[in-house]
Amino acid sequence: MADSRTPNLKDVAHEAGVHVATASRALSVDQSHLVSEATKERVRAIAEKLGYRTNAVAQSLRTGRTGTVGVVVADLGNSFVVSLLRGIEFESRGGTYTPLVVETHDDPETLRSVVTRLLRNQVDCIILSAAQVDDGDFVADLERQVPVVLAVRGFGSAEPDSPTHHLEALPDDFAGARLAAEHLIALGHRRLAQIPGTSQISSFIDRERGFTAAVEEHPDVVDVSTGVRATESTVDEGRRLAHALLQRRPEERPTAIFAHNDLMAVGVIDAIRAIDLRCPEDISVVGFNDAPLIDHIDPPLTTVRLPGFELGRRSARLAFDLLEGVRPAQSRLTLDPEFIERRSTCSPGPDHTANNERMN
Repeated sequence: MADSRTPNLKDVAHEAGVHVATASRALSVDQSHLVSEATKERVRAIAEKLGYRTNAVAQSLRTGRTGTVGVVVADLGNSFVVSLLRGIEFESRGGTYTPLVVETHDDPETLRSVVTRLLRNQVDCIILSAAQVDDGDFVADLERQVPVVLAVRGFGSAEPDSPTHHLEALPDDFAGARLAAEHLIALGHRRLAQIPGTSQISSFIDRERGFTAAVEEHPDVVDVSTGVRATESTVDEGRRLAHALLQRRPEERPTAIFAHNDLMAVGVIDAIRAIDLRCPEDISVVGFNDAPLIDHIDPPLTTVRLPGFELGRRSARLAFDLLEGVRPAQSRLTLDPEFIERRSTCSPGPDHTANNERMN
């Protein structure tokens, strides 16, 4: 009768022809450097063949670690978050640490609740991509308990010599918004507006700053934004805020609109059509994020692409390095965006040009 019992470490050591202690070291992340590469590979191959699995509870008691990393995201329905998570999973593949994902729905109380649950589950580290600008004290307290990596969103003021201990892997939202504004200005637009996201999220604050900085460099360009911010980053909010802009007289409404994310940009295009105008012939539109299928809408959306997968991969690498005692020289890693020009933008028509000349 076949032996149906679960293989143990002694079985692996016997099959590999090594001492049990050597087999244990070969299968340990913290001690594998103590054995030769050839022995490590042989022991791991035999463990895989026999179906041996390390006892996670026993290993946790020995090392003081659970091998889990908490990943806190705002919205699992957001395609950018999916890209981020894939990057984290890719970097975790075949390694020691397993991501444990929780969602906050961008609610501060939910953030505190899910983080408390992660701490009770004794995660070794937390990758936090759902922080809001008022969460600085909360994160400072959190990083006194576990290592923290801020991904995608930061606080905008932390410098490399900050007394805080968290690391940041962030996109350059400021530069991305500048690219959007400069593209529209280069096309000849002189009345621009932006549809800004909530002031509670650093990404939108930086996008507003980048757009404004580009406009201010051109004295002949006017920012005709309403100053009203979106309460959430949805198609409906983009439509609502664009509607207020488009109710102005033709010579006062913008010839180009920059929305702080792609969903709101879709709402802007809907609002343009609702008053029988055309995008881009009458009003150009630029979004942000390059969400999946955004190139298949009508017209395909000009946007700013963020490196979501790479942000996930790099934030996970920062977390794993922290856990292995490796800390980078700088606390903030910034990744560049990419401008993607499609068919939702073009030069303003002759009527718009004439209006601009009369205004100036």
